[in-house]
Amino acid sequence: MNLSPEPSARLPALFLSHGSPALILEDCPARDFLQSVGRLVPEPKAILVVSAHWETEAPRVTTGERPQTVHDFFGFPDALYRLAYAAPGHPALAERVIGLLREAGFQAAGDKAQGFDHGVWSPLILAFAEADVPVLQLSLQPGQDARHHLALGRALAPLRGEGVLIVGSGSTTHNLAAFRQMRLQLDTPPVAWAEAFADWLAEKVEAGDEAALLNWRNAPEARRNHPTPEHFLPFFVPLGAGTPGVPGRVLHRSMTYGVLAMDAYAFD
Repeated sequence: MNLSPEPSARLPALFLSHGSPALILEDCPARDFLQSVGRLVPEPKAILVVSAHWETEAPRVTTGERPQTVHDFFGFPDALYRLAYAAPGHPALAERVIGLLREAGFQAAGDKAQGFDHGVWSPLILAFAEADVPVLQLSLQPGQDARHHLALGRALAPLRGEGVLIVGSGSTTHNLAAFRQMRLQLDTPPVAWAEAFADWLAEKVEAGDEAALLNWRNAPEARRNHPTPEHFLPFFVPLGAGTPGVPGRVLHRSMTYGVLAMDAYAFD
């Protein structure tokens, strides 16, 4: 599916399920899809990622010129800890992001020391492997709700017309306790309760049903798939950055380990 906008159009905003850090090493449809993303969109001037793995009380934006690669996981193959994603930061754009958020009423600030967690670099090392596009990270506020993160996206929407690719990096479904208890394999068929939530999400995105999406806790098996909300809240930033009233598009759907839906969406 070609995501390329017309020359006068804005870049889409994307939600990407990043799954396990080991996805980089695994042969599966989700990895194949992520490897295609950088070829499907025009090369952005910069990428702004809100990840499930940097949590703050108020919005924070990376302002360093060369953010470090953070290996914020344990128990994985040694090869993952040797990976580095050396994309440059973009301090000037970071100030633009902070300004937009402050104009919208958020108490936003910069963070020069913060590096890129695996919610940023694990999908980008597949999608933009050469690491030559500047990257910024925006923090998540897990104490806030979907509407808060939708409003973040609304505030950042002008960046889409400035060559900035806005990415929410989380997971369509994310119950790690079930994953560990069930001893699932990469190619385990989807379990019914994970499939139910993923199907609901695809239906509501394609219908443009923002009200239902904002009330996602009422979706089938929502709490079972997201015992905590941090991996789903990034979804609402690209949703908010999309054009109001324009339904989103399904870019990819697949399941790893039976319970981790790796779905991806675009918002134009």
